[in-house]
This record gives sequence, structure tokens and C-alpha cells, in this order.
Amino acid sequence: MEDAVGEGGEAASRLGSVTVLAYNDLGMHCMNQDFSELMVLPPFNTLHAQVIDRASEEPEIIRRGVNVLYTIPGNTSSASKTNFWRYVPQLMGVTLARNVGLTGNRLSGKMKPTGDNDWNATGIPITPLLDNGQEDPYPLATVSVVRNNRTVAKTQAVVPVSWEIRCDLCHNTPGISTATDILRAHDGLHGTNLEQSKPVFCGGCHQQAPLAAYGFTGDPNLPSLSRAMHKAHAPRMGMVRNLEQRCYACHPGVRTQCQRDVHYAKGLRCESCHTSMRAVASPTRRPWVDEPKCGDCHQRAGFQFEQPGKLYRQSKGHHGIHCAACHGSPHAITPTVTPADNVQAIALQGHAGVIDKCAVCHREQPDEAFDHRFSGDGDDD
Repeated sequence: MEDAVGEGGEAASRLGSVTVLAYNDLGMHCMNQDFSELMVLPPFNTLHAQVIDRASEEPEIIRRGVNVLYTIPGNTSSASKTNFWRYVPQLMGVTLARNVGLTGNRLSGKMKPTGDNDWNATGIPITPLLDNGQEDPYPLATVSVVRNNRTVAKTQAVVPVSWEIRCDLCHNTPGISTATDILRAHDGLHGTNLEQSKPVFCGGCHQQAPLAAYGFTGDPNLPSLSRAMHKAHAPRMGMVRNLEQRCYACHPGVRTQCQRDVHYAKGLRCESCHTSMRAVASPTRRPWVDEPKCGDCHQRAGFQFEQPGKLYRQSKGHHGIHCAACHGSPHAITPTVTPADNVQAIALQGHAGVIDKCAVCHREQPDEAFDHRFSGDGDDD
């Protein structure tokens, strides 16, 4: 890691006794815009933050004794922008107050310690529509650390969300809605009666791993939604034309372009890491578990790319610092081609990209070389 001089020196010199680094668990959260007939995904975004006390000679990861708060300026209401709250009782069997998400969180509130060196707010029910009517899939959240009733640190991080899922590229039978076209096709292929059962939640039958932890487990006798969707659509993607990446037909669209990180800038595309839709649909693949790893491509002496048995988004390095805290969220590894993703790094160190200025967390420049391996959770630092 470089010394805190040059382009990052001025930014680092403005840091206080506490640093907060915020990041999203995924590079993009997709959701439906209309829930009256069909729901693939609800509004559900998870924001993380890691807090470092840099007042002493050695920095310390803060796990308690502070309040970590989040707000999303310019995006303060969702219930007026989507009909999710009207239909969620029929879709998921729960009743939610307006602007309250599936885990009880709102568009602003207090983050909770995870027990894994960071803090999070799960299930934030954000939409990509700002209060002023502008659509923005990359809104910035403000994360503040309050200790003894005083704000001691702030940062900004993207809370990515898009409802641009383009099912209509193929499901566009004249005279009926896209959702009805989908349900009717499913009924014809599988002998179901979904068209007459609207609104329908796909995860009610086909497990969606991110929601399973919250009790929405689907039918264990049916394939997961990931396997079912990729298997069914893999042979049909020839119908989708004029897309830079065909994955954007669903994940989540050509306007959003959620693959925007340093790998994209270097020419890599979705298939570069995820291979093919048929591979993703393999019956032996575990959705959200069997994912590409940094260490599959990157090799460097003395460096650890992910902890053993963990994915990038779950891994920690350098004395318990989460990989995503310094490098950015999956699909948004900095520097990205989307300016909002670079705001945090520029504010903290004066330039975009990985956090590489020691002074962001250290009061004094360390004498030892930067350790890019996981070497403890910080209790003995």
C-alpha cells in the first residue's frame, strides 16, 4: 500500500479519528416494477459498513459502542412508486407497513452489527425511481457513525437497484400483458394454472437462495429459480438480438448495465467469468454458492484472493477488513465506469479505485509491508 502522499494526501489529511467504509452485498439488486400479476423479486437491498477507529497507533475495527446510520437522500419513499405493498400479502403471505421492507428496515435507519466485523441493513425496500421522478439505478446512500451523540465519520456508497428486467423482449404476445404471457406459457409447458392464480410469486415454488434465509424456501421438489430460468432460456436466447451482452435481457437491462467494474473496462463480459447459461443451469451447481472466484484468475505471491471456502463478497483480508470495503461490491470492483461507485474512494483518498492509502485507516504510516491475507479479525492488531 502506498504512502498517504501525493493525490491522496490531502484527502487523507482531512480524515478524523474514525473511518467508515460502506458497500453493497451485490453489484445489483433487481426487482419488479409492477406486482399485480407476477413477482420475480421484491424490493430488497442490503447495505454493509465497516468502521475503523484510527485514533490510536494501531487501527481497531469497531464492532460496538457506536450507532451506524444510513439514509438515501433523494429517495425517501418507495410505496408511492410501486404497488408492492398492495400485493405483498397475496404474494408472500405477509403484511407490511408502507415503506417497510421484508426484514423490517426502511429507507433510512440504524444498521446492526453482523458479528463478522461489519454492520448491515438488510432488505432495504428501495426502488430506482428518485423522489423527483428521475430513474437512477445507482443512488448514493449516506452512512454516518455516531458516538456519544456526535457524528464522527461519514461516507457515501451506491445502493444499486433496477426494475429494467426485459421479459418483454420475448414475452410480447399482442393483446395480453407481459406477465400474462409468461404465466400462460408456463401453464402450457408444465400443466400449471398460474394465469388464474395471479398474482404469482416465482419463489413460492422455485427457491430463491437470497430469500430462503427469511423463510421463503419454495418447494424442495422443484428446481431452484436460478436453474429453472437459465435452463429454460438458454436455448431461446437466439431470439434476443442487438444486445451488447445477452445477459442484460434479464440482469437487469441495457440501460442499467450492471457489469460496470474494472473487469468490464478491460474487455471482460459476463460469460468471461460465468461461462454459459447452460453451465449456470447445471443440476450440480448450487446457486449463489458455486460462483466465480477472484483466485480463479488472479495469482500473486503472498496474496490471498478470498478466504478458503468463501466467496469474494463473504471474505476478509488485511486483519479482518472485508474485501469489498476496499475493492468495491461484486460487479462494481473499483474503479468502475459508473461515477457513483467511485465517490467513496475519491472522498477518502483523492482518487478512484481500490483503497490503497494507508492513512485512510492508519494514523501513522506502517513500517511493515501491506498484508493482503486474512490474518485475524483485528482483536490483536
